[in-house]
Amino acid sequence: MNIGGPALHVIILNSELDFGRYVSQLVTGIESPAEGNMYEFAEEKGVHPIVIDALGREIFFKEDFRALIKLIRLINIEKPDIVHTHTAKAGTLGRIAAKLTGVPIIIHTFHGHVFHSYFGFFKSKFFLWLERLLAKFTNVIITVGEQQRREIIQYKVAEPEKVVSISLGLDLKPFVSTKTDPNKLRRELSLPRQTLLVGIVARLVPIKNHLCFLESTRLILQNFDNVRFLIIGDGELRTYLEQKARDLGLESRVIFMGFQHDLVKIYTGLDIVILSSFNEGLPVALIEAMAAGKPVISTNVGGVGDLILDGDNGLLVPSNDPMALAEAILYLLKNPERRKIMGDAGKKKAYPLFDKNRLLGDIDKLYRKLIKIEGINLN
Repeated sequence: MNIGGPALHVIILNSELDFGRYVSQLVTGIESPAEGNMYEFAEEKGVHPIVIDALGREIFFKEDFRALIKLIRLINIEKPDIVHTHTAKAGTLGRIAAKLTGVPIIIHTFHGHVFHSYFGFFKSKFFLWLERLLAKFTNVIITVGEQQRREIIQYKVAEPEKVVSISLGLDLKPFVSTKTDPNKLRRELSLPRQTLLVGIVARLVPIKNHLCFLESTRLILQNFDNVRFLIIGDGELRTYLEQKARDLGLESRVIFMGFQHDLVKIYTGLDIVILSSFNEGLPVALIEAMAAGKPVISTNVGGVGDLILDGDNGLLVPSNDPMALAEAILYLLKNPERRKIMGDAGKKKAYPLFDKNRLLGDIDKLYRKLIKIEGINLN
């Protein structure tokens, strides 16, 4: 339940799938202390997860075996018709438990993948082999974008007919129809109204490559002064990144804001939203920023190309290229009319395509199709 797209996704599915047709139960593991969690949002939505305390992100064989036994016991009690897993570790143990207990329909959603940029060569190869094995007894594999679907097929995780693309669905209306004052964020930060704000909204973890973002800010400030850079989020690298900002002489220009619950205020106040990741699925931060009418700049990785049409509703840059990222940011800083045009185009792209109602309809349609194929009697 760490803060991010997968948790948002499953909370929406568990709270808003047709109650007349489905009874859903969310099962989750534990997140590390630095990650933050989304239990408050789950409670607001009436979702009360079952927490498997042995299920964590890291691999610990003793704890993982204990988590597997707990999942098997839980599935034997609940007797679900469908087990739908999300993310790598939960997807591994959840699908094994579902297979061992004879669950008729097993589905897994990739919100990204760990086949590059997370681990070394041999570990990455092991996880790819494991996913190929799990796919053999998974009815359907879902990717959150068409580009990611092509990637999963290229990695030969499963045969193409088993892999389907169902994009994320989020509650975007607060971003689309906000009446929040755009200068509220500047007032809270004691910044002049004319100061431009560039922000990155992401967990402070290696895969998000905040270091590239920091190095690009140093280059930008050599050519453009009237700007501040906001880092929204928290995580294991915060202390390191704060020290790196000081080493680069950026401590007066870069503001670390930690986790923020009022993201409508954040996106409304930002002039440009950045993502500098090495690898992504379909980034929630970019979807929310686009729904708020903000121009976005991102590294061209994972499923980002399903969101951004370069030069139309945002800009794409190569991965881990601070100079290219700085040039893209400078272009938009110096061209307010392009920021407005790209922001408007982004809003049209994001809503209603990535709204939760589309997601709920797509998942309902898939579930009903699989129930019919498996001949499950729901009476």
